[in-house]
Amino acid sequence: MYKNPLKIFSNIVWFVVLSKLTDEGAKTLKEKPERVKEVNKELESYGVRVVYQFVTFGEYDFVNIVEVDRPENLLRALIEINSRGSVRTTTLYAFPVDEAIKALKSQT
Repeated sequence: MYKNPLKIFSNIVWFVVLSKLTDEGAKTLKEKPERVKEVNKELESYGVRVVYQFVTFGEYDFVNIVEVDRPENLLRALIEINSRGSVRTTTLYAFPVDEAIKALKSQT
């Protein structure tokens, strides 16, 4: 059976998803700001829970902290979202500090 190496210490896997709106996405958000919450609900249907979400100024428009129990669910969700052309994402695996310390102390 496949064992996910990201689930060494817990059943939840965290990711940081950095989002940039395209011109079309910015237009949609201007016309319908609540669209952000609709997308979050859609992510939930894939098994992706948005834990924190921030609007940012600079290179990215949103910083999202999400959790999943299966990373492949996030893959499917982000492929769907990105395929629409309104946003582009960059995804980072987020390893909790306490778990990193535990891993570094582990002899296995």
